[in-house]
Amino acid sequence: MGIAPKFDEAPSFSEGLAPVKIDSIDSKYGYINKTGQIVIAPKFDDANSFSEGLALVRIDSKWGYINKTGQIVIAPKFDEANSFSEGLALVKIDGKYGYINKTGQIVIAPKFDEANSFSEGLALVKIDGKYGYINKTGQRVIKFDKAPSFSEGLAGVKIDGKYGYINKTGQRVIAPQFYEAYSFSEGLAGVKIDGNGKWGYINKTGQIVIAPQFYYAYSFSEGLACVKIDDMWGYINKTGQRVIARQFYEANSFSKGRARVKYERYSSYRYIDKTGQFID
Repeated sequence: MGIAPKFDEAPSFSEGLAPVKIDSIDSKYGYINKTGQIVIAPKFDDANSFSEGLALVRIDSKWGYINKTGQIVIAPKFDEANSFSEGLALVKIDGKYGYINKTGQIVIAPKFDEANSFSEGLALVKIDGKYGYINKTGQRVIKFDKAPSFSEGLAGVKIDGKYGYINKTGQRVIAPQFYEAYSFSEGLAGVKIDGNGKWGYINKTGQIVIAPQFYYAYSFSEGLACVKIDDMWGYINKTGQRVIARQFYEANSFSKGRARVKYERYSSYRYIDKTGQFID
């Protein structure tokens, strides 16, 4: 039997329960089971799904946690908070982020300017203008100097001298292994395997899909990428096929169907279309 449509928002179940808002009861949030029965009375100003046996709820302006009987097990006292992940929850206290365990005990002191939940034993944080990962003791085990620049959901970061990629939760999705790396564009990213090597392209799983063979390589734009072969530039498609022969002294990425190129060192810039024909 389905759940009668009596809630303001479609229920999203996690661990057998779903938070719901009921206008008929002072617009408060409670929880239902999968038969639609209200099992935790509507009394919260906001509520999140259960995670690891606890749910994040707000009473007035503060956040705390309840168990599946609706009992408050960590008092609402946090300015901001996340659901539990890997046994710890991110909380904000007096303008700084730290972490608590399931008894509400602070296990990593609030000292971070920015922070994310733990994933695979690590959490991405910012402190004193630097980004890095901490472990569950709060020790910073991976450092990088600048904020990750995300493109298509991933960001290249340099860890122990090599580049890899993280997602927006801070999880490492492509292990650090590249000497240099570009942002993802149209599903691919240019990478350089070693200091004396050539550029190729990987997909979002880290698989090399276009072998390193170029002296230099730009990101894909409108289905084509500008690459340097020996001392001249040309264009490839996403299979690595050379679709515009290496013939240009300088070249740029395509935009709105055209790319600016220079045929010889002292010649003027001109525009080509995607067949390589001059259009100016």
